[in-house]
Amino acid sequence: MTSAAARLDLRLNRADKARIARAADLRGVALSAFVRDAVLREADSVMAANLTVTLSAEESRRFLKVLDAPFLPNARLKKALARVGRA
Repeated sequence: MTSAAARLDLRLNRADKARIARAADLRGVALSAFVRDAVLREADSVMAANLTVTLSAEESRRFLKVLDAPFLPNARLKKALARVGRA
């Protein structure tokens, strides 16, 4: 087990704490481990829901087609590259 690098304090009413402690007991883990695991699962779920882009089959085909097409810089990009000495 790794040592804690950061601390998170949480205020709960007695009923909520007892409920969480009972669930931790049923799982056979320490209260802090139970809370940490539950919070990390929820964090992963929230991030997956908000940071993942889902495309339809048609959108996927269009996206892959664009990726496969050769890159052709437009006039504005050519001009910008020329200004920094890259073209």
